[in-house]
Amino acid sequence: MQLDLSLTGRHALVGGASAGIGRATALHLASLGCEVTVLARRAEALDALLPELVEAGAPLVRKLVADLDDRVKLAALVQGLVDAHGPVHVLVHNTGGPPGGPIASAALAEFETALGRHLLAGQVLLQAVLPGMIEAGYGRLVNIVSTSVREPIPNLGVSNTTRGAIAGWSKTLSRELPAGITVNNVLPGFTDTERLGALRDGISSRTGKTRDQVLAGWLAQVPEGRLARPEEVAGVVAFLCTPAASFVRGVSLAVDGGRMRSI
Repeated sequence: MQLDLSLTGRHALVGGASAGIGRATALHLASLGCEVTVLARRAEALDALLPELVEAGAPLVRKLVADLDDRVKLAALVQGLVDAHGPVHVLVHNTGGPPGGPIASAALAEFETALGRHLLAGQVLLQAVLPGMIEAGYGRLVNIVSTSVREPIPNLGVSNTTRGAIAGWSKTLSRELPAGITVNNVLPGFTDTERLGALRDGISSRTGKTRDQVLAGWLAQVPEGRLARPEEVAGVVAFLCTPAASFVRGVSLAVDGGRMRSI
């Protein structure tokens, strides 16, 4: 038997594709023969990515420039994509996390923004692409979340809360979606991205620790002893999108170098 990793004839929509895990995921999916539409706010970064996707193997590439805070426009853009180019078979829901800080002092607006970008935008995207998945008899939804789904991370109160909401949403979906359409979460650990760099700067500013000291504290928690590369997380995401992962449904899979202490 051969592992079926081909996504030839499939169309993926990848969020947060201008950098980091989203960008790496788009490239992985392209290498598996998938048609790829990338979504982010930064048009210039998407423009630079498109030829790389073609070089990686994507037969067709497109971009959607959208802000997840404007969910009316987001819904219209994705519906327009489906109407013009056919079903989206693979949806990778990914966007940047909220700023750090303790939960007790977080403003309501911080929760509203974070839940809007993650949970509400996820619902908008799902409703736009699900009919096409059902018609095609094939669908993969993968949410890029966080290990805080299982173990809350200190000083990331709003993020911890939001990630938990996504986990509950996706687990519920896993019980409702028809056969052939799966939903799973990938939980990255400390990954070398712009987001982690911003968190590192914030911790350094709040605590007086140097950036190197902050990094050393993180790495001390990771048995692998290093940060993940975005493409390492993206490889797991891409696998969950393939036919080989057809019986993986409703899981939250950590890609964290062994950092989490819970099972």
